Amino acid sequence: MRADRVPPLRAVGLAGPTASGKTALALAAAARWPLEIVSVDSALVYRGMDIGTAKPSAAERAAVPHHLIDLIAPTGAYSAAQFAADARRLIGEINARGRLALLVGGTMLYFKALIAGIDAMPAADPEIRARLDARAAAEGWPALHAELARIDPATAARLKPHDAQRIQRALEVWLSSGQALSSFHRPDRPPGLALPLVALEPDSRAWLHERIAQRFDQMLGDGLVDEVRRLRARGDLHPGLPAMRCVGYRQVWAALDDDDDAALAPGSPRWAPMREAGIAATRQLAKRQLTWLRGMDRRSVACDAPDALALGLAALAELIERRAG
Repeated sequence: MRADRVPPLRAVGLAGPTASGKTALALAAAARWPLEIVSVDSALVYRGMDIGTAKPSAAERAAVPHHLIDLIAPTGAYSAAQFAADARRLIGEINARGRLALLVGGTMLYFKALIAGIDAMPAADPEIRARLDARAAAEGWPALHAELARIDPATAARLKPHDAQRIQRALEVWLSSGQALSSFHRPDRPPGLALPLVALEPDSRAWLHERIAQRFDQMLGDGLVDEVRRLRARGDLHPGLPAMRCVGYRQVWAALDDDDDAALAPGSPRWAPMREAGIAATRQLAKRQLTWLRGMDRRSVACDAPDALALGLAALAELIERRAG
């Protein structure tokens, strides 16, 4: 083991793009081994966002303990650094109970933060973000990107002028700490965790696209639009918040903005474009997740194989037994 790695904890990761079957495999693993699930999903941390995040059901959470779900209100923010700290703590606690920690999700930045280590950067500041959003509305994100280029050229060079979320975060770090975002990427960052990883990856992209469409339709059938209506009715949320930028929520929110609220229903003029936008955004998310995975050390399993569940369990068994040894 590399010298910059901490002593191993009994944990295994299960990653994959959205709709690849991670939940089914995780529950099958829980029926086979004494384990607890640690969510690696940046959307599941938000309370009141259940349908559009495909949050585990009450029955699934009763069958096996789940962690890092329903942590904060949708007005808040949760960082990769916070995830890495929480996950390490939870792995230790789960191990102390004589159980294995199975880290399951598709937020690859969280996996990277845990495996490679991450610097502790300033927490999100809603007030600063609101000011930056107001400036962007008046001046445009390219103008803020130009400002970032003056104060943090290294970060600006790797961002496109319309990359609103990352430009905002870089300026937020500067305004809250007086330090450039690039200055936090130090060689003495906290050590990473040697986490063996199984990745569910489709041989056929068309298979995954079909699964994504089916899943989004299921969410709409389960009441995603009404869920977003309830979130809008709170009065303290807006589209610039990280929670409301989540795939699915963003597209439904925009459709409600563009239509009479009561008229957004199956068969209405805005329904089909909203559905198509949600599915397209989810496909783009899956594409980014697969790109992340290709750069990670993992044991790949074809999630579209007829015996995908058995293959996944066999891959987990190999890593768990190796870990135990």
